[in-house]
Amino acid sequence: MTRVAVCPGSFDPITYGHLDIIERTSKVFDKVYISVLKNSSKKGLFMPQERVDMIEKVTSHLDNVEVKQFDGLLVDFCNEVGAKAIVRGLRAVSDFEYEMQLTSMNRKLDSDIETIYMMTNNNYSFISSSIVKEVAKYGGKIEDVVPPHVAALLQEKFINR
Repeated sequence: MTRVAVCPGSFDPITYGHLDIIERTSKVFDKVYISVLKNSSKKGLFMPQERVDMIEKVTSHLDNVEVKQFDGLLVDFCNEVGAKAIVRGLRAVSDFEYEMQLTSMNRKLDSDIETIYMMTNNNYSFISSSIVKEVAKYGGKIEDVVPPHVAALLQEKFINR
């Protein structure tokens, strides 16, 4: 039996915190889908396909990881790819309440899909995509919090704005 998991998120942009969770998940599961949410209620800096391309580049060393866009319910995406686990990263206690609400709703929608939480490496616990974008917007140093390819794309986005 193949153990399949989904790591969902908007990844706008992907950070070393995200990558930490993805790499660790790839060691536990046979197949990992990184599901890039097309969130209509959020205006992202990067288009969904740009995020997919970015994630594919920084996860190319992981043979069991595949990146896909999705729109709709996460449990439907999990069923589509045969995943029985959702893996989410937690940075701090403040993340838990929101994550608990998501988990409870997903369990109500499909009780066969489990949510597993991984604590982000302490080196990355302060990183969020929103903070990275804010720092990049004002020319701050982001090379320690995102892969080089992502840093270059962020700089390009803000230079061209």
